[in-house]
Amino acid sequence: MAMNVRTLCLGVLSFKEASGYELKKEIEEGMYSHFIDASFGSIYPALTQMNAEGLLTLRSEEQSGRPDKKVYAITDQGRAVLAKSLAVLPASNKFKSEFLFEMLLQHFVSKEHLDLAIDKHHTDLSEDLAKIAQKQLHQDKSKCDAGSLFVMGYGESVLRAALNYLEAQCPRLKKVKLTAAE
Repeated sequence: MAMNVRTLCLGVLSFKEASGYELKKEIEEGMYSHFIDASFGSIYPALTQMNAEGLLTLRSEEQSGRPDKKVYAITDQGRAVLAKSLAVLPASNKFKSEFLFEMLLQHFVSKEHLDLAIDKHHTDLSEDLAKIAQKQLHQDKSKCDAGSLFVMGYGESVLRAALNYLEAQCPRLKKVKLTAAE
């Protein structure tokens, strides 16, 4: 079984119970943002189906002035399905980058655009590193499991390597000759 929205949701819920909105936020912005993309349109049907299959429990949590919040929790059966899903070797990583596409075809863009793209990418990498550092600062590492520490360290290493490479190449990239695009 390959990594899919069901497996991702079960993984998130194996750490803590959450609403569909909270799951989406974790998948977009949290620790799970580096694994796979998942939209509300795929998360909610997966939650509904897994609840019907007994992989999750659902309870309503009252909220003042708003509809009740649906909170999901993983069941023992859900943990067994998660373990089975994870018992398959993962597929190769797929790395996609619009920035690298522009760098490949930089002779089609203006020098000003190239400089802006480089500066934006530098900022994005720096902000992502700062987010990891902030999470590490607020986490009690003695209470973190080995998997969480590994993933944070791996992410930090990849981002730092990308930032170091970009900084080493910036002087050369910013000296690009004028092209037909200018």
